Amino acid sequence: MVDLYVALIIAGRRTIDQVPAKFREAVIADLNALGLDENGEPMEDYGVASH
Repeated sequence: MVDLYVALIIAGRRTIDQVPAKFREAVIADLNALGLDENGEPMEDYGVASH
């Protein structure tokens, strides 16, 4: 279920507030591991260069 919610957030179909509380922490951890914040957006301090 965590992977599903991660994919939905990345696709813009769900927000972290729509993730059930029991999965929220794991979803945020997985998003962070991908270099994304809890909104599925790239984290600025992750080393992503912007031009």
